[in-house]
Amino acid sequence: MTQISNLTQSRSFSFALIALLAVVMALLPFFAPRAVVQDLFMILALTVLALNWNMLAGFAGLVSVGQQAFVGIGAYTAFAGVILYGLDPLTGVLIAGIVAMVLSIPVAFFTFRLNGAYFAIATWVVADILRLAFSQWKAVGGGTGTSLPKGTTKDMLGVQAIKDALDVSSAAAADTMLYWLVLALALVTLVASYMFLRSRMGLGLQAIRDNVNAARSVGVDPLRLKALVFLLTAFGTGICGALIFLQLGRITPNSAFAVTDWTAFVIFIVVIGGIGTLPGPIIGAVVFYILKRLLSDYGSVYLIVLGLIGIAIMLFARRGLWGMLKERTGFDLLPLSHRPPAAVQTTKEGALT
Repeated sequence: MTQISNLTQSRSFSFALIALLAVVMALLPFFAPRAVVQDLFMILALTVLALNWNMLAGFAGLVSVGQQAFVGIGAYTAFAGVILYGLDPLTGVLIAGIVAMVLSIPVAFFTFRLNGAYFAIATWVVADILRLAFSQWKAVGGGTGTSLPKGTTKDMLGVQAIKDALDVSSAAAADTMLYWLVLALALVTLVASYMFLRSRMGLGLQAIRDNVNAARSVGVDPLRLKALVFLLTAFGTGICGALIFLQLGRITPNSAFAVTDWTAFVIFIVVIGGIGTLPGPIIGAVVFYILKRLLSDYGSVYLIVLGLIGIAIMLFARRGLWGMLKERTGFDLLPLSHRPPAAVQTTKEGALT
């Protein structure tokens, strides 16, 4: 009973802490400089990408090296909606997620025939094929890319209200709007991941990760669960990609489908934070972005430093920074363990009660 009580208290504290942080972060644009809001936007966007990749690799056992495919699909869908069809950017963002999820179906159909390293390479190849395909789409700039029409994000639904409330420029109001959207996306991704992993399907997913044959023996369908996770993470990644490039205001095939920016760095974030945990990608995103900003003036040196840090963590803290912190403090934010079944008591005569 004590373990159950401690687990319940830990979850209650976790949700209270997350709610408090969410409120504080939502209020930041009212008093923080615009540069801080822009930095937090990128941290939150990386967090969303990391949480989605962590669901794939950390829980479903799908080590994808092609998630940049869905970042690019989402970004190009949003740009095409705005430029070619005159959609409001917010509508374009939602459609971006849907298109990314729909296109993930044929991707899964081909790549799920492979396992391990072959699956990883296949996802990378698919992403590169998409990069080459989008470079031929002349309506959105072809290989050189294109920019959003002037004032697109400033005319987004809700931007004028933010401008009046905060008494800021239209550009700053647009940044605030996009920041709130990515904050909401990060919270939804985190809570949805937690609820999914705490569900029966989540238990099945973790069983597949640990021992696929044992999972099959108790009636779990590995292919169905993995496909579901693949589709859902494509949806979240597509929305995030759309928000990132709406904030940047310009897109090219090489930037939208960049394996380094949207997959390699995301893998680094998850590994140093703690793969197979929910707080890990959050901590990893914060640490990565701080390191990137601190070392940005040293050119490619920061890549060497990131590599050395990654190697050190894999050698001395294999469960990542969050795993190390959890071991030393005993505190688990968003614990995924389930309540044990009620203890069966036995009388002196051996009868069950």
